[in-house]
This record gives sequence, C-alpha cells and structure tokens, in this order.
Amino acid sequence: MFQVEQYTGTKPEQYQLVGKQLEALIAGEPNTIANLSNASALLNVFLDNVNWVGFYLYEEDTRQLVLGPFQGLPACIRIPLGRGVCGSAAEQQQVMRIANVHDFPGHIACDAASQSEIVLPIVKDGRLIGVLDIDSPILDRFDEEDEAGLAQFVSILESAL
Repeated sequence: MFQVEQYTGTKPEQYQLVGKQLEALIAGEPNTIANLSNASALLNVFLDNVNWVGFYLYEEDTRQLVLGPFQGLPACIRIPLGRGVCGSAAEQQQVMRIANVHDFPGHIACDAASQSEIVLPIVKDGRLIGVLDIDSPILDRFDEEDEAGLAQFVSILESAL
C-alpha cells in the first residue's frame, strides 16, 4: 500500500519529495489514465489551499481539451484550444500562472470559488498531450517555486507517457 510521506523542509525540497513519490506510484505502469489519476490524487494531498487538481487531455481531431482524471468539484468537459487559461496554455504550449483569474480575459469559471490558477502543458516529443490544471480559492496562490516544482512533476509524467 502506498503511504504519503510528511512534507517538511523548503518548498523545493517538498516538490522533490512529491516527485519521488510520483515516480514510485507510476513505475512500471503503462496506463495513462491510471497514472494521471494517481498524480492528481497525490497533488491534491500535497498542495494546500487548492480546490481543483486535474488533467485535460488533448483531442487532436476536435482541437479541444477533454476532461481527464481530477480531484475536486465537477468540471467543464471540453475546452477549445485558445479558450480560457487551460486552452491558452495548451495552444501556446507554455505555463500560465494567473494570480487573479477574474483578470484573465475569457476565463472559464467551472468553480466560482477559484481565484488563482496554474496550468502546465504536457508535451511529449513535440506533441501536445494535455495540461495539468490547478485552481485555488486564494488570490496569487502560486509562485515561481510552485511553477518550478510542478514543471518537474509534469516532466516525470511526460517520461512515463
């Protein structure tokens, strides 16, 4: 049985530990949905002050992101590329860290409690796989250390895809 370890130390050290736990969880498992499910659950336990953690997977024929494994309230099922924070991050293939989602033009509000958001694209061999989306009910919840730690987390996932 998997046991979540206590997270102590600096934020970078904590992200390093959660990365090692992710590696242990997904080692040898080829199923993407299973790996993303455990990844969202792990982040949901690890991160404080978040109200949604999950994945949207890219559907190439429709050019949309489709809801994947997540933790939180029910969410939007489809997001077109270029729409909202998730669609913009996917289309541009770059991290979007939004301090106040209400200031983001075209923000899609699936949960009215969300105040800030970070979205990281998942790209393997130049091909968009999807995005990791994390929402918080607190303004400006995510900083540079969160972005760096989550980028490493996504990198571990990309290597398993």
